[in-house]
Amino acid sequence: MTNAEGSTRSARGLTSSVGASWMRAPCPALVVDAADVVVEVNTRAAELFPRAERGAWLKDVAPGWLVEGHRRAAAGGEDPAATGPVRGRHGQWSLEAHPTLVPGGDVVWWLVDDTDRLLAEAALRGERQRTAFLADASTRLLASLNTERCMEVTVDLAVEHLADAAVLVGHASGRRHPLALGAGGEVTHRSARIEPAMIPGLAEALQGFPPVPSRWIDPAALPDWAVPDGFAGPAGSVVVTPLPGPGFPAGALILLRRSDRAVFDASEEVFARVFAARAGAALSAARLYQEQSGITATLMAELLPPVLRQVHGVEFAGGYRASKDTERVGGDFYDVHPGADADQETLAVLGDVCGKGLDAAVLTGKIRNSLQALLPLADDHQNLLRLLNGALLNSRHTRFATLVLASVRRRGSATHLRLTSAGHPAPLIVRHDGTVREAPTTGTLIGALPDVRSTTAEVTLKPGETCLLFTDGVTEARGGPLGDAMFGEQRLRSALGECAGMPAEAVVERIQMLVAEWIDDNPHDDIAVVAITAPRTRHLTAVDGHSAGRYTP
Repeated sequence: MTNAEGSTRSARGLTSSVGASWMRAPCPALVVDAADVVVEVNTRAAELFPRAERGAWLKDVAPGWLVEGHRRAAAGGEDPAATGPVRGRHGQWSLEAHPTLVPGGDVVWWLVDDTDRLLAEAALRGERQRTAFLADASTRLLASLNTERCMEVTVDLAVEHLADAAVLVGHASGRRHPLALGAGGEVTHRSARIEPAMIPGLAEALQGFPPVPSRWIDPAALPDWAVPDGFAGPAGSVVVTPLPGPGFPAGALILLRRSDRAVFDASEEVFARVFAARAGAALSAARLYQEQSGITATLMAELLPPVLRQVHGVEFAGGYRASKDTERVGGDFYDVHPGADADQETLAVLGDVCGKGLDAAVLTGKIRNSLQALLPLADDHQNLLRLLNGALLNSRHTRFATLVLASVRRRGSATHLRLTSAGHPAPLIVRHDGTVREAPTTGTLIGALPDVRSTTAEVTLKPGETCLLFTDGVTEARGGPLGDAMFGEQRLRSALGECAGMPAEAVVERIQMLVAEWIDDNPHDDIAVVAITAPRTRHLTAVDGHSAGRYTP
């Protein structure tokens, strides 16, 4: 039987199986027998494959992917469908070929144009990748509030996903701009005096104006500072985009691609702007945090208790613990104001402002500054407290405070103190034999009543003896075995008696340790202690006139 006879038979079989209307099907269709010979071609298929006609070999008129698919279908393969490209006079399409087996072993191939579907799927994959990239970028950019680290992450992400190299230009500090440059390796930082007008659109980007199209930028005209070390140039395409921040841009981003890469298209430029917006927000947040952190550190330096040391031969030591571990300042404070020389008294002050946290710390700063201004009147405790009380009554604060003043002067081996309480727990004196006594001073708190009254006690410390100033955060600290018992003054006295003869720093450390153990993890008030110790005097004596001497108190 000839090929023509086989084709006639197959065509009749086809007509009886699928109907003659298949010739007018809206999609291309062709019939191929088991020997890879074309049996019939409908109108749409003839337009798609101009050389397709009855009796032609399939391999001569159709693409290879369809030939392979037909052989699988004729052999009864499990997945006979085939897909692939077809090039025509008006471009290239992507087709899906679905087989239908008919009696006699012929196969009808129905061809469906799935170009739009594939393009849509590719666009969807691209959008998903971009969305995932933006999500990852946001996470990495917001992971640090360090400005340099944020600049590094911005350049790294840009090189990884958008370009072959990137340069981040920050706003000038003085006459120099901070730069972060990367080309796939380590990001480098430097500052340079640059002329933004040398790159079209850069000066505008630094001011927050919309970017100019990349086609307006000549890559060959880039200045040397705008090309990172390690960039395998020459540059073939450049994009300059602003890094917008809240109210003012955080800088500008320069993206570079090599000449062997495709230039930036319009959609990529838009996406670069979307990324730059997120990077700009992160950079602005980092810079704002850095500025506020600097301001906070400056203000905090004025609010934190000072480090105490020996003054004119008298030991001073202090310890402070805020009511919350996350806070550094609160309502307790202390200061030591040394006299001009050893003949003048040194004023030590310990106080407790009503309240906790930053609001109370603000008032402590006001009190400390006021006391600093009133130092020339420190000889008269009553007058000093009266003036301080008036200053607090005239302020906008409605809080009150308690204070204890200690004027200290060393004379020979003895240390003389004048102690005045203003509504504050009286200081405790520990003698060299471990005896603990309360200084006989009382007074009214300040900042609440028009008049303040107080009594001043005079105390003399012998070598090795200590005067302890403390706030009620010590005695009212709750803890113990059941967690609800106060540390109490009696327990404080007992602990202080064990500190007889210790240096001031050791006394403070011992009291703080015992109170911390008592509190454990329980809530507590601010805690402050100051120890004033008369140092032990030592004399070198010989045992027998020949052996080495020893120190004795």
